[in-house]
Amino acid sequence: MSKNWLLLRGLMREQRHWGKFPARLQRDFPDARVMLADLPGFGRESHRQSPSRIENITDEIRARWQAERARGPLRLLTLSLGGMVAIDWASRYPAEVHSVVLINSSLAGISPCYHRLRPRVYWPLLKWCLWQRDPLLQEAAILQLTSRRFADDVSILTRWVAYAREYPPSRRNTLRQLLAALRYRLPSARPRVPILVLNSMGDELVNPRCSQAIAEHWQLPLCRHPDAGHDLPLDAPAWVCKQIRAWQPELTG
Repeated sequence: MSKNWLLLRGLMREQRHWGKFPARLQRDFPDARVMLADLPGFGRESHRQSPSRIENITDEIRARWQAERARGPLRLLTLSLGGMVAIDWASRYPAEVHSVVLINSSLAGISPCYHRLRPRVYWPLLKWCLWQRDPLLQEAAILQLTSRRFADDVSILTRWVAYAREYPPSRRNTLRQLLAALRYRLPSARPRVPILVLNSMGDELVNPRCSQAIAEHWQLPLCRHPDAGHDLPLDAPAWVCKQIRAWQPELTG
C-alpha cells in the first residue's frame, strides 16, 4: 500500500512555510515518504504564471509529479487553497489519490464568500495588491492572521521574510491564484476517496463554518482543534498527526 504523502499549501505560500511539520509527520510515520510541492507561481515555481483556475493548477502539479504517481496513489495533505486542488484531483483522477486530509479549506457553493475569506482580511490583501511591497510588513501581517500561537515569533517571521525576498510572490500571481480559488465550485459528486476534515476553531482567516459545511455536505469525519489558528500544522503539529493516526491506523502498522 502506498504511503507517499504530498503536501500542498495555500494562497501566496510555498513549501518552506510548512516549517517543521514535514519532519514531525515523518517522525510519526517513519515508513512514509513525505514530499512537498510548490504551486505554480510560488516558491521555486515563482518563475511560472499561476493558472487562474484550480483545474489547471491540479494538472500542472500532476504533470510535475508523474513519476511519483506511477508508484501508486498519493495521500494528499493540504491546507486552505491546497485543499481545493486535492478535491479537484480526487474528483477527476480518483485512481491517483489514496486519501485526502483537508485542513481549513472552503468551497464555493456551500459557503458564502465572507466565510471563505473573513472580511477583516480584505483590507490587508487589497493594500498589498495595490501598493504594499515591504516583505517584513507583508509577512508580519500574514503571520498575525494565520497563527494564534506564534503570531509574534521573531524567528518564524525572519524565515518567512527571507523566503519572500528570495522568491517574491508577484501581485499578478497572487490575484490569479485568488481568482482560481473564488472560481472553483463544489464538484457535482463527492470524490470517491477517503477524506478527513481538520479544522481550527481559532481560524481568523477562514471561518470554521467552511470546514463544517464540507464535512456535513459529504458526510465526512470532522476533527476540530479548540483554539489553533488557520495554519494548524504550525500551531498544533502533534494534534494533526494524532488525528491522522486515528483515522488511518495502517500508517503506523
